[in-house]
Amino acid sequence: MHAMRLFDVGSDLVPSEVELPAPGEHQVSIDISACGVCRTDLHVVDGELPRPELPLIPGHEVVGRVVARGAGAQRFPIGTRVGVPWLGWTCGECSFCASGQENLCERARFTGYTLDGGYAGQMLVDERYCFELAGDGDDARLAPLLCAGLIGYRSLRLAGDAESVGLYGFGAAAHIVAQVALQQGRRVYAFVRPGDVSAQRFAESLGVHWAGPSDRRPPTPLDAAILYAPVGALVPAALEAVRPGGSVVCAGIHMSDIPAFPYRLLWGERCVRSVANLTRRDGEEFFAIASRLSLQTSIVEYALGDANRALSDLRAGRVNGAAVLRPRP
Repeated sequence: MHAMRLFDVGSDLVPSEVELPAPGEHQVSIDISACGVCRTDLHVVDGELPRPELPLIPGHEVVGRVVARGAGAQRFPIGTRVGVPWLGWTCGECSFCASGQENLCERARFTGYTLDGGYAGQMLVDERYCFELAGDGDDARLAPLLCAGLIGYRSLRLAGDAESVGLYGFGAAAHIVAQVALQQGRRVYAFVRPGDVSAQRFAESLGVHWAGPSDRRPPTPLDAAILYAPVGALVPAALEAVRPGGSVVCAGIHMSDIPAFPYRLLWGERCVRSVANLTRRDGEEFFAIASRLSLQTSIVEYALGDANRALSDLRAGRVNGAAVLRPRP
């Protein structure tokens, strides 16, 4: 099969021909039809996440169809459309797994990081960590839901019952979460990179209550703020924007250092918390919600061989919405 592989962090992906083994226990082989390009992929490729399993096929927002099944794999009949997320395996034995916090399993393995991912024509996956994607939605538009949607949903859930929510960094995750929050009756405030008029207009087109640069205060104090941009300096800015008792949720897997800030920004029972990975329960809940809300994803499509260009465009902020690779026309 054809794949784009990472051999050295900080380097371009290399087009490669890879032989896919037969599926093992609990594994299925899928033909990939679409794979989202996520900011986490950038963190892996750029070396900001430690010890990726090299050589590596990145990609963890994968949509494909089951074409073969290994021993014990019985969840999905041949031909089923499935989605493959970031969480690829957990031990099932540790205290975190036993308490419903498998996202914190210290032995967990992750698609496109410590397991080969979806920048390829086919892949092997553990069926127990996949989701069936029913309905007739376009595969490329479903792909961003597998991480931008899932992590976005978990971050919104961790924001509690906040009625006014600020979203910092209006990209793949935020444009999905904004739709969920708006349809839940919340007020949404979008913060974009200063000077990024295109992103501001994109946010406004989705019906947010306010959109503006991230160095400005919102017109009213927020109940919660969610940070999707991996910029540590936004933490004190978000704390200043939320009311007493409000929360700031950091949704990225990597962030630049948070600068020192005065205690007064945290005082008033404000809190800062992070989102770590996802659980299978998150996926089950989110896809049930997504099917009811008819979420629309804005995508920019690239051929598989253009994966390096897609990553470069994402790195430079040239993608409004989500970038998606198509392994074949």
